[in-house]
Amino acid sequence: MKAQSRQTLAILVFAVLAFFVGCTSEQLPNPLDTRLERRLVELSPDGSLDYFRLPNSETELGAVPAGVGNPLTREKIELGRMLFFETGLAADAMHEGGKGTYSCGSCHVPSAGFMPGAKQGIADGGVGFGQNGESRGKLIDYAEEELDVQGARPLSVLNTAFVTNSTWSGKFGANHVNRGTEHAWVGDAEVNERGLDGLEAQIIEGLALHRMRVTIGWLDTLGYLPMYDAAFADFPEGDRYSPLTTSFALSAYLRSLTTTEAPFQRWVRGEENAMSDQEKAGAMVFFTKAGCYRCHKGAALSSNEFHALGVRDLWESGAFATGPNDIRNFGRGGFTGFEEDFYKFKVPQLYNMKNSPFYFHGSSRHSLRSVVEYFNEGVPENDRVPEAQISPYFHPLNLTEQEMADLVEFLEHGLYDPNLDRFVPEAVLSGNCFPNNDPLSQEQLGCN
Repeated sequence: MKAQSRQTLAILVFAVLAFFVGCTSEQLPNPLDTRLERRLVELSPDGSLDYFRLPNSETELGAVPAGVGNPLTREKIELGRMLFFETGLAADAMHEGGKGTYSCGSCHVPSAGFMPGAKQGIADGGVGFGQNGESRGKLIDYAEEELDVQGARPLSVLNTAFVTNSTWSGKFGANHVNRGTEHAWVGDAEVNERGLDGLEAQIIEGLALHRMRVTIGWLDTLGYLPMYDAAFADFPEGDRYSPLTTSFALSAYLRSLTTTEAPFQRWVRGEENAMSDQEKAGAMVFFTKAGCYRCHKGAALSSNEFHALGVRDLWESGAFATGPNDIRNFGRGGFTGFEEDFYKFKVPQLYNMKNSPFYFHGSSRHSLRSVVEYFNEGVPENDRVPEAQISPYFHPLNLTEQEMADLVEFLEHGLYDPNLDRFVPEAVLSGNCFPNNDPLSQEQLGCN
């Protein structure tokens, strides 16, 4: 009887201990979570993780920053989503072979993080797509100077709701950092006289620059007038089908592209297991020793600041229609003309960067590991950039191999939203292939 009692007692004690240990292990927080949350709260101006949280444009549209005079509506976003991929707009191409063959999505490919899949974006005069936009090349009908290309790599359009002044030089937009630059509002920057923010101003100019046809007759031919009526019922009919309203729709769509399904964003919302331990360790490197947070701030991990990092320019990679004297090589200074602005470029957002292996304005680095190594070494690669212009934040970081590996893991996976397809339409009203519609792209995209 005593033996049975002792056995029963032992079982009871074991069960209690097991329960206690189990409860204790469940309640113990991951020290990585604790440290990371504490650090983010320190960096947040309001002491809250919400500073780093992107609004979900599906459920929190009112929290998404809108442009001056362009309140966000579902109707505008849906119209903009269609127009962004509509190859039918490309009706004013330089040559017949280019007409109806490209769209905004040709240079901002969703599967490439809404960037070109190649080192340089080509709109009019381009041919081919490949798997990720990497096979885009020059159409034989076009001379190099006829191509619609840029002398700097196109920026991602993800999280651009937080961009006040757009392009690498920040030249578009009448407000924010462009107050005091009115002397430079000439040429394409003259659009700033309208008083709009960066996206809305840039797209008005971009429609003409990229040879898009936006007239009531052509929009009617493509079938878009009812969508314009729904999105812009408050505009007089005579003003409703215009580059301005088209810009407003496209800008609304771009502002809706928030990468809320990235693991870091889910972690900020309270899903502690959304990131791996290595991603969390990499986030700690990002927000502490590496100093990335000094430039990459807020929810989009971007800023409306300009810094010189001494990277090479796009012409050095053999890109089309650019060269050493391209004004885009001079960054912010190419726009303002101020000596202190030369060679300084806008700080980009960092989400979904791993799917397009070209980095910096000159596409000079081809992996995120290489980008991290460049910052860690802190040695400029472009000897044309005066040392006095180099950002004070660009210097050797002395990261260990493990710290670099952790940081790359955070950049590649912690900041990666795997579901950008939710922003892409099933079809466009023209019925064309998209984002490209040339015969080779049709074949490669499976549109035939």
